[in-house]
Amino acid sequence: MEQLTTTAEFKSNTQSVITIGTFDGVHVGHRAIMERLVSAAKEQGLVSTVLTFFPHPRMVLQKNSDIKLINTLSEKKQLLEDIGLDYFVVEPFTYEFSRLSALEYVRDILVTQLKAKKIIIGYDHRFGRNRNADIQDLKKYGVEFGFEVEEISAQQLDEVSVSSTKIRKALAQGDIHTANTYLGYAFTIEGTVTQGKALGRTIGYPTANLHVPQTYKLIPKNGVYVVKAQINNSLTYGITSIGTNPTVGGTAKSIETFFLDTNTDLYGKELQLQFLQHIREEATFKDLESLKQAIQKDEAFARDYIQPLA
Repeated sequence: MEQLTTTAEFKSNTQSVITIGTFDGVHVGHRAIMERLVSAAKEQGLVSTVLTFFPHPRMVLQKNSDIKLINTLSEKKQLLEDIGLDYFVVEPFTYEFSRLSALEYVRDILVTQLKAKKIIIGYDHRFGRNRNADIQDLKKYGVEFGFEVEEISAQQLDEVSVSSTKIRKALAQGDIHTANTYLGYAFTIEGTVTQGKALGRTIGYPTANLHVPQTYKLIPKNGVYVVKAQINNSLTYGITSIGTNPTVGGTAKSIETFFLDTNTDLYGKELQLQFLQHIREEATFKDLESLKQAIQKDEAFARDYIQPLA
């Protein structure tokens, strides 16, 4: 799969089958649409192309929007790699882009740049300036410019929408099991390991403090979780605490992971955590000894959980 940072980079000599959307989560419903896209492209000897936009339109058009997304762009690309797409096109979404008329968008972006031969799209798709055009308009443009429109049914789109909503709600509640069921994979967070306050080291539980640069990334509810990560090409399990360290009067949110059975120095390294199970809520303990006892129970829980997986 080739990732392009604008539609202008699309240089294929072959026409394409296109689907368009944010596809946040790239969950099981999204993947069903993608698999249809890939299948349709192969049937017709065309290339499969996903067109998405970044920043998310709400980030641009609603300046006070605090939208949180399930995936960062790099996470989304990683998830799409396995589907068999030919092109993943990320068009920069700007105010100027939002002012394109429906005709300009279809003619200049979909037809001229992406060489659309077929578009697979939801029945409720809207596009163009002020989103004033709908799928019926797209079908009319298809007749004019020589591309086919395949409509994704209301039932399938409702399932996709419900899944995204349930994933976000589950993560906000710390319900990793439900989120992962709808995603079809383990929810991930990735970032760089930075220097923390080394509080865990003082009680025998040194942690890797993960800095996530993307402020739009959805972070699960404060609490303690079982996670796994690839460290030096080896699968390693751990306990991740998301919260403010209230026992020592902390106020800033942090993501800190104690990895089981490893003492690798991770400072400055890129790390991806895969969330497997919620252990408990964040809590304030009367002293560090009580905190240490709680972490020991967390470790015992995690070891029992991963035993069948190891």
